[in-house]
Amino acid sequence: MTERITMAHGAGGGASRRLIEEVCLPRLGNDLLSPLSDAALLNVDGARLAVTTDAFVVRPLRFPGGSIGGLAVHGTVNDLAVSGAEPVVLTAAFVLEDGLALAVFADELDAMAKAAAAAGVRIVAGDTKVVEAGAADGLYVVTTGVGRQHADPAPDPRRIEPGDVVIVSGPIADHGIAVLLAREDLGIDAAVRSDAASVWPLAEALIDGIGDGLRAMRDPTRGGVATTLNEFARSAGVAIEVDEAAVPVNGPTRGACELLGLDPLYVANEGCIVAVVTPDVADDALAALRAVRGGPAVAGGTGAVVIAEVLSGPSGRVTGRTTFGGRRIIDLLAGDPLPRIC
Repeated sequence: MTERITMAHGAGGGASRRLIEEVCLPRLGNDLLSPLSDAALLNVDGARLAVTTDAFVVRPLRFPGGSIGGLAVHGTVNDLAVSGAEPVVLTAAFVLEDGLALAVFADELDAMAKAAAAAGVRIVAGDTKVVEAGAADGLYVVTTGVGRQHADPAPDPRRIEPGDVVIVSGPIADHGIAVLLAREDLGIDAAVRSDAASVWPLAEALIDGIGDGLRAMRDPTRGGVATTLNEFARSAGVAIEVDEAAVPVNGPTRGACELLGLDPLYVANEGCIVAVVTPDVADDALAALRAVRGGPAVAGGTGAVVIAEVLSGPSGRVTGRTTFGGRRIIDLLAGDPLPRIC
Protein backbone atom coordinates (compact mmCIF):
# COMPACT_ATOMS: atom_id res chain seq x y z
CA MET A 1 0.00 0.00 0.00
CA THR A 2 1.33 3.44 -0.99
CA GLU A 3 1.42 6.25 1.58
CA ARG A 4 -0.85 8.50 -0.50
CA ILE A 5 -4.06 8.03 -2.44
CA THR A 6 -3.52 7.79 -6.20
CA MET A 7 -5.96 7.70 -9.11
CA ALA A 8 -5.42 3.94 -9.28
CA HIS A 9 -7.24 3.60 -5.96
CA GLY A 10 -10.43 4.71 -7.72
CA ALA A 11 -10.16 2.47 -10.78
CA GLY A 12 -11.87 -0.58 -9.31
CA GLY A 13 -8.87 -2.91 -9.64
CA GLY A 14 -6.19 -4.24 -7.35
CA ALA A 15 -5.35 -0.89 -5.75
CA SER A 16 -9.01 -0.26 -4.96
CA ARG A 17 -9.30 -3.70 -3.40
CA ARG A 18 -6.24 -3.16 -1.20
CA LEU A 19 -7.51 0.25 -0.08
CA ILE A 20 -10.76 -1.33 1.07
CA GLU A 21 -9.26 -4.44 2.65
CA GLU A 22 -6.21 -2.84 4.30
CA VAL A 23 -7.53 0.61 5.28
CA CYS A 24 -11.34 0.64 5.32
CA LEU A 25 -12.36 -2.77 6.63
CA PRO A 26 -10.00 -2.83 9.66
CA ARG A 27 -11.67 0.38 10.84
CA LEU A 28 -15.27 0.04 9.68
CA GLY A 29 -15.78 -3.67 9.05
CA ASN A 30 -18.79 -5.53 10.45
CA ASP A 31 -20.88 -8.54 9.48
CA LEU A 32 -22.96 -6.48 7.01
CA LEU A 33 -20.09 -4.59 5.38
CA SER A 34 -17.34 -7.21 5.32
CA PRO A 35 -18.80 -9.41 2.53
CA LEU A 36 -18.08 -6.43 0.20
CA SER A 37 -21.20 -7.08 -1.83
CA ASP A 38 -22.92 -4.44 -3.97
CA ALA A 39 -25.51 -3.86 -1.22
CA ALA A 40 -25.95 -4.69 2.44
CA LEU A 41 -28.81 -7.12 3.09
CA LEU A 42 -30.90 -6.29 6.16
CA ASN A 43 -33.82 -7.87 7.99
CA VAL A 44 -35.80 -5.14 9.76
CA ASP A 45 -38.74 -6.52 11.72
CA GLY A 46 -39.25 -9.20 9.09
CA ALA A 47 -38.80 -6.88 6.11
CA ARG A 48 -35.93 -8.08 3.88
CA LEU A 49 -34.19 -4.96 2.57
CA ALA A 50 -31.05 -4.05 0.64
CA VAL A 51 -29.13 -0.77 1.05
CA THR A 52 -26.37 0.62 -1.13
CA THR A 53 -24.54 3.92 -1.57
CA ASP A 54 -22.35 5.33 -4.34
CA ALA A 55 -20.62 8.49 -5.55
CA PHE A 56 -20.45 9.66 -9.17
CA VAL A 57 -17.64 11.84 -10.45
CA VAL A 58 -17.83 11.34 -14.22
CA ARG A 59 -16.19 13.81 -16.60
CA PRO A 60 -17.61 15.19 -18.87
CA LEU A 61 -20.98 15.56 -17.21
CA ARG A 62 -22.75 14.60 -20.44
CA PHE A 63 -21.65 11.93 -22.91
CA PRO A 64 -23.24 9.92 -25.74
CA GLY A 65 -25.99 7.80 -24.24
CA GLY A 66 -26.22 9.50 -20.86
CA SER A 67 -25.10 12.02 -18.26
CA ILE A 68 -24.10 12.12 -14.61
CA GLY A 69 -27.70 12.53 -13.44
CA GLY A 70 -29.06 9.45 -15.16
CA LEU A 71 -25.88 7.53 -14.38
CA ALA A 72 -26.29 8.21 -10.65
CA VAL A 73 -29.74 6.67 -10.69
CA HIS A 74 -28.79 3.70 -12.86
CA GLY A 75 -25.63 2.91 -10.92
CA THR A 76 -27.51 2.84 -7.63
CA VAL A 77 -30.56 0.85 -8.70
CA ASN A 78 -28.27 -1.63 -10.46
CA ASP A 79 -26.32 -2.36 -7.29
CA LEU A 80 -29.62 -3.17 -5.62
CA ALA A 81 -30.82 -5.24 -8.57
CA VAL A 82 -27.79 -7.53 -8.73
CA SER A 83 -28.15 -8.06 -4.99
CA GLY A 84 -31.56 -9.55 -5.72
CA ALA A 85 -33.55 -6.52 -4.58
CA GLU A 86 -36.22 -4.50 -6.36
CA PRO A 87 -35.21 -0.80 -6.11
CA VAL A 88 -37.75 1.27 -4.16
CA VAL A 89 -36.34 4.67 -3.12
CA LEU A 90 -33.19 6.76 -3.52
CA THR A 91 -31.61 9.73 -1.80
CA ALA A 92 -29.24 12.13 -3.54
CA ALA A 93 -26.60 14.61 -2.38
CA PHE A 94 -25.02 17.11 -4.75
CA VAL A 95 -21.62 18.78 -4.56
CA LEU A 96 -21.83 21.85 -6.80
CA GLU A 97 -18.84 23.87 -7.96
CA ASP A 98 -18.95 27.64 -7.72
CA GLY A 99 -19.65 28.93 -11.23
CA LEU A 100 -21.64 25.92 -12.46
CA ALA A 101 -24.44 27.11 -14.73
CA LEU A 102 -27.80 26.69 -13.03
CA ALA A 103 -29.20 25.32 -16.29
CA VAL A 104 -26.64 22.49 -16.19
CA PHE A 105 -27.73 21.51 -12.70
CA ALA A 106 -31.39 21.67 -13.73
CA ASP A 107 -30.70 19.45 -16.75
CA GLU A 108 -29.10 16.81 -14.53
CA LEU A 109 -32.04 16.92 -12.11
CA ASP A 110 -34.30 16.34 -15.10
CA ALA A 111 -32.12 13.42 -16.18
CA MET A 112 -32.35 11.92 -12.69
CA ALA A 113 -36.12 12.30 -12.63
CA LYS A 114 -36.45 10.62 -16.03
CA ALA A 115 -34.15 7.74 -15.07
CA ALA A 116 -35.91 7.27 -11.73
CA ALA A 117 -39.31 7.13 -13.39
CA ALA A 118 -38.07 4.51 -15.87
CA ALA A 119 -36.58 2.46 -13.00
CA GLY A 120 -39.75 2.72 -10.90
CA VAL A 121 -38.10 4.48 -7.95
CA ARG A 122 -38.64 7.77 -6.13
CA ILE A 123 -35.99 10.21 -4.91
CA VAL A 124 -37.17 10.93 -1.38
CA ALA A 125 -34.39 12.97 0.29
CA GLY A 126 -31.35 15.00 -0.66
CA ASP A 127 -28.72 17.60 0.17
CA THR A 128 -26.64 20.22 -1.65
CA LYS A 129 -23.20 21.61 -0.91
CA VAL A 130 -21.18 24.20 -2.86
CA VAL A 131 -17.38 24.18 -3.11
CA GLU A 132 -14.92 26.72 -4.49
CA ALA A 133 -14.28 27.01 -8.22
CA GLY A 134 -11.78 24.37 -9.30
CA ALA A 135 -12.54 22.05 -6.38
CA ALA A 136 -14.85 19.76 -8.41
CA ASP A 137 -15.63 18.87 -12.01
CA GLY A 138 -18.73 21.05 -11.97
CA LEU A 139 -20.98 18.54 -10.21
CA TYR A 140 -20.59 15.39 -8.11
CA VAL A 141 -23.54 13.24 -7.08
CA VAL A 142 -23.76 10.87 -4.08
CA THR A 143 -26.70 8.49 -3.88
CA THR A 144 -28.13 5.92 -1.49
CA GLY A 145 -30.69 3.34 -2.53
CA VAL A 146 -33.05 1.05 -0.65
CA GLY A 147 -34.63 -2.01 -2.21
CA ARG A 148 -37.00 -4.83 -1.31
CA GLN A 149 -35.22 -8.20 -1.37
CA HIS A 150 -36.80 -10.66 -3.83
CA ALA A 151 -34.17 -13.38 -4.29
CA ASP A 152 -34.07 -16.20 -1.74
CA PRO A 153 -31.31 -17.12 -1.32
CA ALA A 154 -29.70 -13.81 -2.24
CA PRO A 155 -27.05 -13.94 -4.97
CA ASP A 156 -23.69 -14.53 -3.29
CA PRO A 157 -20.32 -15.29 -4.98
CA ARG A 158 -19.50 -17.64 -2.11
CA ARG A 159 -22.17 -20.00 -3.48
CA ILE A 160 -20.32 -20.48 -6.79
CA GLU A 161 -19.15 -24.05 -7.45
CA PRO A 162 -17.10 -25.85 -10.11
CA GLY A 163 -19.25 -26.68 -13.11
CA ASP A 164 -21.26 -23.45 -12.95
CA VAL A 165 -21.35 -21.22 -16.03
CA VAL A 166 -20.96 -17.45 -16.41
CA ILE A 167 -23.41 -15.44 -18.49
CA VAL A 168 -23.20 -11.82 -19.62
CA SER A 169 -26.46 -10.13 -20.55
CA GLY A 170 -25.15 -8.24 -23.57
CA PRO A 171 -22.27 -6.35 -25.21
CA ILE A 172 -19.60 -4.99 -22.86
CA ALA A 173 -17.34 -1.91 -22.63
CA ASP A 174 -19.67 0.63 -24.27
CA HIS A 175 -19.92 2.95 -21.25
CA GLY A 176 -16.23 3.37 -20.53
CA ILE A 177 -15.34 3.94 -24.18
CA ALA A 178 -18.22 6.41 -24.71
CA VAL A 179 -17.04 8.52 -21.77
CA LEU A 180 -13.39 8.33 -22.78
CA LEU A 181 -14.08 9.42 -26.36
CA ALA A 182 -16.29 12.27 -25.14
CA ARG A 183 -13.63 13.50 -22.72
CA GLU A 184 -10.44 13.29 -24.75
CA ASP A 185 -9.66 14.70 -28.19
CA LEU A 186 -8.35 11.41 -29.58
CA GLY A 187 -9.37 11.88 -33.19
CA ILE A 188 -11.39 8.66 -33.16
CA ASP A 189 -14.74 8.86 -34.90
CA ALA A 190 -16.66 5.94 -33.40
CA ALA A 191 -20.42 5.68 -32.87
CA VAL A 192 -20.19 4.44 -29.27
CA ARG A 193 -22.95 5.16 -26.78
CA SER A 194 -23.01 4.42 -23.06
CA ASP A 195 -25.16 1.43 -22.08
CA ALA A 196 -26.29 3.17 -18.86
CA ALA A 197 -29.70 1.77 -17.94
CA SER A 198 -31.59 -0.02 -15.17
CA VAL A 199 -30.83 -3.75 -15.07
CA TRP A 200 -33.62 -4.66 -12.61
CA PRO A 201 -35.76 -6.28 -15.36
CA LEU A 202 -32.81 -8.55 -16.19
CA ALA A 203 -32.19 -9.44 -12.56
CA GLU A 204 -35.89 -10.03 -11.96
CA ALA A 205 -36.08 -12.31 -14.98
CA LEU A 206 -33.28 -14.48 -13.57
CA ILE A 207 -34.70 -14.49 -10.03
CA ASP A 208 -38.13 -15.53 -11.26
CA GLY A 209 -36.88 -17.80 -14.03
CA ILE A 210 -34.24 -19.97 -12.37
CA GLY A 211 -34.70 -19.56 -8.61
CA ASP A 212 -31.84 -20.95 -6.55
CA GLY A 213 -30.01 -21.89 -9.74
CA LEU A 214 -28.81 -18.28 -9.68
CA ARG A 215 -25.53 -18.29 -7.77
CA ALA A 216 -24.24 -14.72 -8.12
CA MET A 217 -24.81 -11.47 -10.02
CA ARG A 218 -22.81 -8.28 -10.46
CA ASP A 219 -22.96 -5.21 -12.67
CA PRO A 220 -19.40 -4.94 -13.98
CA THR A 221 -18.72 -1.23 -13.53
CA ARG A 222 -15.22 0.00 -12.57
CA GLY A 223 -12.66 -2.61 -13.58
CA GLY A 224 -15.08 -4.24 -16.00
CA VAL A 225 -15.96 -7.90 -16.46
CA ALA A 226 -12.39 -8.99 -15.69
CA THR A 227 -12.48 -7.51 -12.19
CA THR A 228 -15.93 -8.98 -11.51
CA LEU A 229 -14.74 -12.46 -12.49
CA ASN A 230 -11.66 -12.13 -10.29
CA GLU A 231 -13.85 -11.15 -7.34
CA PHE A 232 -16.09 -14.16 -7.99
CA ALA A 233 -13.13 -16.54 -8.21
CA ARG A 234 -11.50 -15.25 -5.04
CA SER A 235 -14.73 -15.23 -3.03
CA ALA A 236 -15.59 -18.82 -3.96
CA GLY A 237 -12.06 -20.25 -4.03
CA VAL A 238 -12.51 -21.47 -7.62
CA ALA A 239 -11.03 -20.80 -11.04
CA ILE A 240 -12.87 -19.29 -14.00
CA GLU A 241 -11.94 -19.77 -17.64
CA VAL A 242 -13.28 -17.28 -20.18
CA ASP A 243 -13.93 -18.12 -23.84
CA GLU A 244 -12.79 -14.77 -25.20
CA ALA A 245 -14.32 -15.42 -28.62
CA ALA A 246 -17.74 -15.62 -26.95
CA VAL A 247 -17.50 -12.25 -25.15
CA PRO A 248 -19.85 -9.83 -26.96
CA VAL A 249 -18.39 -6.44 -27.91
CA ASN A 250 -20.04 -4.04 -30.34
CA GLY A 251 -17.98 -3.33 -33.46
CA PRO A 252 -17.29 0.40 -32.90
CA THR A 253 -16.35 -0.27 -29.26
CA ARG A 254 -14.02 -3.09 -30.24
CA GLY A 255 -12.40 -0.90 -32.88
CA ALA A 256 -11.87 1.96 -30.41
CA CYS A 257 -10.37 -0.45 -27.85
CA GLU A 258 -7.93 -1.78 -30.45
CA LEU A 259 -6.85 1.73 -31.45
CA LEU A 260 -6.39 2.76 -27.81
CA GLY A 261 -4.69 -0.47 -26.71
CA LEU A 262 -7.46 -1.27 -24.21
CA ASP A 263 -8.85 -4.68 -23.30
CA PRO A 264 -12.68 -4.58 -23.37
CA LEU A 265 -12.79 -6.99 -20.42
CA TYR A 266 -11.41 -4.22 -18.18
CA VAL A 267 -13.64 -1.39 -19.43
CA ALA A 268 -16.62 -0.22 -17.34
CA ASN A 269 -20.25 -1.02 -18.08
CA GLU A 270 -23.46 0.50 -16.69
CA GLY A 271 -26.24 -1.51 -18.31
CA CYS A 272 -25.36 -5.19 -18.29
CA ILE A 273 -24.98 -7.93 -15.71
CA VAL A 274 -22.65 -10.85 -15.17
CA ALA A 275 -24.44 -13.84 -13.67
CA VAL A 276 -23.19 -17.22 -12.51
CA VAL A 277 -25.75 -20.02 -12.76
CA THR A 278 -25.81 -23.77 -12.26
CA PRO A 279 -25.28 -25.71 -15.51
CA ASP A 280 -28.71 -27.35 -15.43
CA VAL A 281 -30.48 -23.97 -15.69
CA ALA A 282 -28.12 -22.25 -18.14
CA ASP A 283 -30.51 -22.54 -21.08
CA ASP A 284 -33.41 -21.28 -18.97
CA ALA A 285 -31.28 -18.36 -17.78
CA LEU A 286 -30.41 -17.38 -21.35
CA ALA A 287 -34.03 -17.64 -22.41
CA ALA A 288 -35.16 -15.48 -19.47
CA LEU A 289 -32.61 -12.77 -20.26
CA ARG A 290 -33.25 -12.80 -24.00
CA ALA A 291 -36.96 -12.32 -23.38
CA VAL A 292 -36.25 -8.91 -21.78
CA ARG A 293 -36.44 -6.47 -24.68
CA GLY A 294 -35.56 -3.36 -22.73
CA GLY A 295 -36.45 0.19 -23.66
CA PRO A 296 -35.52 3.80 -22.86
CA ALA A 297 -33.25 3.74 -19.78
CA VAL A 298 -34.04 0.03 -19.23
CA ALA A 299 -31.52 -2.64 -20.24
CA GLY A 300 -32.49 -5.56 -22.47
CA GLY A 301 -30.97 -9.02 -22.60
CA THR A 302 -31.38 -10.11 -26.22
CA GLY A 303 -27.60 -10.42 -26.54
CA ALA A 304 -27.13 -12.70 -23.52
CA VAL A 305 -24.49 -15.43 -23.96
CA VAL A 306 -22.39 -17.84 -21.92
CA ILE A 307 -18.81 -16.55 -21.74
CA ALA A 308 -17.06 -18.69 -19.13
CA GLU A 309 -17.07 -21.81 -17.00
CA VAL A 310 -16.16 -22.35 -13.36
CA LEU A 311 -13.35 -24.80 -12.59
CA SER A 312 -12.09 -26.31 -9.36
CA GLY A 313 -8.74 -24.55 -9.45
CA PRO A 314 -6.24 -23.01 -9.20
CA SER A 315 -8.14 -21.11 -6.52
CA GLY A 316 -8.81 -17.48 -7.37
CA ARG A 317 -7.40 -17.62 -10.90
CA VAL A 318 -9.15 -16.28 -14.00
CA THR A 319 -7.82 -17.30 -17.39
CA GLY A 320 -8.87 -16.62 -20.94
CA ARG A 321 -8.90 -18.87 -23.97
CA THR A 322 -7.78 -16.45 -26.66
CA THR A 323 -9.03 -16.30 -30.22
CA PHE A 324 -5.61 -17.62 -31.30
CA GLY A 325 -6.00 -20.82 -29.30
CA GLY A 326 -3.72 -19.91 -26.41
CA ARG A 327 -4.41 -19.05 -22.79
CA ARG A 328 -3.63 -15.98 -20.69
CA ILE A 329 -4.04 -14.85 -17.11
CA ILE A 330 -6.83 -12.29 -16.63
CA ASP A 331 -5.82 -10.57 -13.41
CA LEU A 332 -7.25 -7.67 -11.44
CA LEU A 333 -6.94 -4.32 -13.16
CA ALA A 334 -3.58 -2.64 -12.51
CA GLY A 335 -3.21 1.12 -12.80
CA ASP A 336 -5.90 3.54 -13.94
CA PRO A 337 -6.48 3.59 -17.71
CA LEU A 338 -9.98 5.13 -17.53
CA PRO A 339 -10.41 7.61 -14.65
CA ARG A 340 -13.69 9.29 -13.73
CA ILE A 341 -16.04 7.13 -15.75
CA CYS A 342 -18.67 6.51 -13.08
